[in-house]
Amino acid sequence: MLRKFVLTSASALLGALVTLTASPALAADYKALDAETARLMAAGKIPGLAYAVIEHGKVVHVSAQGWRNLDRKLPLTTDTVMYAASISKAAFAQYVLMLVDDGKLDLDTPIKAYLPKPLPDYPRYADLAGDPRWETITARRLLTHTSGLADQRFYDPDNKLRFNLEPGTRYAYSGEGINLLQFVIEQGLDLKVGDEMQRRIFAPLGMTRSSMIWRDDFTGNLADGYKADGSFEGHDARGSVKAAGSLDTSIHDLAQLAAAMVSGQGLSAKARAERTKASFPIVSKTQFPPFLIVDNPDNARIGLAAGLGVVVFDGPQGHAFYKGGHNDITDNQLICVERGQRCIVLLSNSGVGARIFPPLVKAALGDIGMPWTWEYNPVPPVKAP
Repeated sequence: MLRKFVLTSASALLGALVTLTASPALAADYKALDAETARLMAAGKIPGLAYAVIEHGKVVHVSAQGWRNLDRKLPLTTDTVMYAASISKAAFAQYVLMLVDDGKLDLDTPIKAYLPKPLPDYPRYADLAGDPRWETITARRLLTHTSGLADQRFYDPDNKLRFNLEPGTRYAYSGEGINLLQFVIEQGLDLKVGDEMQRRIFAPLGMTRSSMIWRDDFTGNLADGYKADGSFEGHDARGSVKAAGSLDTSIHDLAQLAAAMVSGQGLSAKARAERTKASFPIVSKTQFPPFLIVDNPDNARIGLAAGLGVVVFDGPQGHAFYKGGHNDITDNQLICVERGQRCIVLLSNSGVGARIFPPLVKAALGDIGMPWTWEYNPVPPVKAP
């Protein structure tokens, strides 16, 4: 997936962003948080932003501001369908952990045990023929981005799927790896991931405006997107399920999922712990590009690591996990702190929504120590007074 973070801005814009609420928003004072959001959106030139706050594992505030289509002046609402992008991976991991609880999938058993035939015998994975490293891949390695597989095969000059690293040696973001796990579940367990996520996650949580594949009923209230330069791009109607990034959802719906994730709803205590434990340390200086081997020893100070479908770290408020989702016209974050089961979920229809995320997250949750400089490269130098 293309990820361009054009996050630098004029000094006037940065000056406008530094004044923010220094303490977390109180449940009785979300009007102040909404006002702060509106101010930041104006300063950052963000067309539309929807967000939700979770406290003690419950959704306590949901808000949508701005426009789902700026030219037509169509307002963004809490039921507007927006592109979740790579937050799809966190939703998919929730489903995978349900399969683990069912005893149908083991996180550390090589995927070859589930497939009816060797992986390279399938046309989509024929590029791996002659490379036995595929036999070492497990579900945990795929969910923690430690398989060594390329992020997307279309980045390769020959459009081939390759191992860029030895499996199990380093965190390196791989959308191909997440989609491979979907393939294993569908081929080996005879389960349709999109249908199963609908049945086991979306329907029970009341996520009526969510799907891993395009639905025509989304058209009436749908967010279009805007690039860093403000140019328009329409919402893409994704016609196939892709665990790595095909989820369409609303802020109302995604808030329900975040609340379920932070509270452990739908999972055993063991599976919930698997999601947020530090399965593999992250040593890279930045998340992207994924195969740039430049390390940052400071990551160890906050325990930055791969969980299952999420990234985990330890901040001033304790253990936390998050997952972002980005492309040229979308910038999203789902961030949760385990202590107090607190989260904020942010969905924007702008490729540069991160211009305002650091101060907005701080205004909602206080200082959680979010590793913005690893998540975004570069990140706008916005600091609270």
